Amino acid sequence: MRVAVIGCTHAGTAAIVNIAKLYPNAKITVYERNDNISFLSCGIALYVGGIVKDPKGLFYSSPEQLASLGVTTKMCHDVLETNLEEKKLKVKNLKTNEEFEDCFDKLIITTGSWPIVPKIEGINLENILLSKNFYHSNTIIEKAKKAKNIVVVGAGYIGVELVEAFQTNGKNVTLIDAEERILSKYLDKEFTETAEKAFRDHFIKLSLGELVTKFEGTDGKVSKVITNKGEYEADLVILCIGFKPNTELFKGQVDMLPNGAILVDEYMRTNKEGVFAAGDSCAVMYNPTGKHQYIPLATNAVRMGTLIARNLVKPTTRSMGTQGTSGIKIYDYNIASTGLTEVTAKAAEIKVKTVTVEDNYRPEFMPTYDTAKLKLVYEEESKIILGAQIISKADLTQSINTMSVCIQNKMTIDELAFVDFFFQPHYNKPWNLLNLAGLNAE
Repeated sequence: MRVAVIGCTHAGTAAIVNIAKLYPNAKITVYERNDNISFLSCGIALYVGGIVKDPKGLFYSSPEQLASLGVTTKMCHDVLETNLEEKKLKVKNLKTNEEFEDCFDKLIITTGSWPIVPKIEGINLENILLSKNFYHSNTIIEKAKKAKNIVVVGAGYIGVELVEAFQTNGKNVTLIDAEERILSKYLDKEFTETAEKAFRDHFIKLSLGELVTKFEGTDGKVSKVITNKGEYEADLVILCIGFKPNTELFKGQVDMLPNGAILVDEYMRTNKEGVFAAGDSCAVMYNPTGKHQYIPLATNAVRMGTLIARNLVKPTTRSMGTQGTSGIKIYDYNIASTGLTEVTAKAAEIKVKTVTVEDNYRPEFMPTYDTAKLKLVYEEESKIILGAQIISKADLTQSINTMSVCIQNKMTIDELAFVDFFFQPHYNKPWNLLNLAGLNAE
């Protein structure tokens, strides 16, 4: 069985390692256009901020490790064309410029995503950077050493984490986003307000509800960012606007969402026989709405890649879908969310109710205790839980993993009230915060 894999980060690595173990006789060939594999891009801000000193720890596999499993990894090889009907690939060796054909019995598409780069005047000026891969992280660190004023465009997870990293390193930082709030896809206003205050308390300028219209430069280097509401000095600009699936190779050959995310079934199969896909190149089944959605997360990618291995020869293990569960630390605050927020539920035209509880997470007789805020979103008629968010200085983020399981299993808010959680004064109160939310719901 000849297995070809295009791309080797989270999903690709998970698929390859598991296929090699399950099918030791398979001939696995990996094509990767970069000269490194398996980079944890979610660690870029930690690396930039100096928390991670040695970037080697951000790589969790290597061509040598894959070779020990019998895998052929062709680095610096770009797949130029794919013929999925005839099961053929046209490949270019980027070091020698040699082009050749390969064929496969099974193809695994794990081509990932690429940052969105808007067509804005001045976008090609020097010192306007992306934040996606290992090379980006090294360039950001090197350029930031000389930069005084840094502008980050995009207030999603990556942008927000970089802003804190730059401020910690003593830079003047501005965060610009077209939305009125940071992290607006993941959190409702009462949560983002707290995070935004933390940034302002650290003298980070938040320019929200502003659209970048132009970049100006001096001697070919960016010097100013112009928005529809103002202008900002900038020695360095990082674009963190979002990601798009890297799937141009397969257009017209497999079913996709309008944005190019490949559609797969519950066994990670595309509509082409013998062709699988996983990770940021794909849409996932989003359980709160029951629809395919583009949610590029490393956790989704690793699960999907592992599922490909399980289902490569015959369908055996179904995907359970995703809630888009995620977390972030902003200064002293631990924040996590899963499923729909109140805002995204309304955008999806789902009638919901919410319940918010704010309480000390453990008894007041303990030497210390902190306040935690938890919000749940549930369907009005069925009372099925659709989303949850939490913020606290104590790390209670694992409770959102619990809520992810509740959403996955379609638990109602009434059932949550009486779920069996342990009580121990070091950790919680007799009524767990999640119980309280269920008890306080209408």
